[in-house]
Amino acid sequence: MQRADGRAPDQLRPINFEIGIAPHATASVLVAMGNTRVICGVMVEETVPRWMKEQGVSGGWLTAEYSMLPYSTQTRKPRDISKGKLDGRSTEIQRLIGRSLRAVVDLEKLGPRTMWIDCDVLQADGGTRTAAITGASVAVALACRRLVEEKKLSELPVAKLVGAVSTGVLEGVSVVDLNYEEDKLVTVDFNLVATEEGEFVELQGSGEEATFSQQQLDEMLVLGRRSICELIAAQRAVLAEVAPMG
Repeated sequence: MQRADGRAPDQLRPINFEIGIAPHATASVLVAMGNTRVICGVMVEETVPRWMKEQGVSGGWLTAEYSMLPYSTQTRKPRDISKGKLDGRSTEIQRLIGRSLRAVVDLEKLGPRTMWIDCDVLQADGGTRTAAITGASVAVALACRRLVEEKKLSELPVAKLVGAVSTGVLEGVSVVDLNYEEDKLVTVDFNLVATEEGEFVELQGSGEEATFSQQQLDEMLVLGRRSICELIAAQRAVLAEVAPMG
């Protein structure tokens, strides 16, 4: 089976992180995975949601918002505000981003503040949710580093890094990091979120009008974990350049 872009079944698209893309944010990253590009910005508010105060919940909170800009797709995507509500897909993805980052951030150490992660898709070519999580992991690490530098925190609340990648079955072969054209053709579609230690945060998968075997599932899990290790190595490399991690 030959992939249209010439990649091997287990090969990621080229990944790149551009730091400081949004100067007013506490931290920001433009992540590119192939032709998919997402800006991940983090801003910190020195307060917590009302429900935390009412319920007496200690520590801080981390939450995310996700949107696809109108020009991110081949045909214009209307803004959610024009429809008067957030579409179901965007709601699902931003909840996934929030869960993924809360799994690796110690909210007690974060203290009584809210960390907002805004992920805006500039260009969509498959894997926008996984790119958003991978970029947000870098942005959150940088934001926490800044809070420590500003003496607002005594230690980093980031326990570990997290990454995400798509896998699927294309023409009977398990492949990783699907672009848009492949995403339309696969018979099985999976998204994996995992830490640098290989611990899964979330698995999302389904057959696209098809079934899949235990062997195919195992192959996709192995591909996904291996690829996430590569993504986190790339995260660590860029973090080491701008803010060494412990």
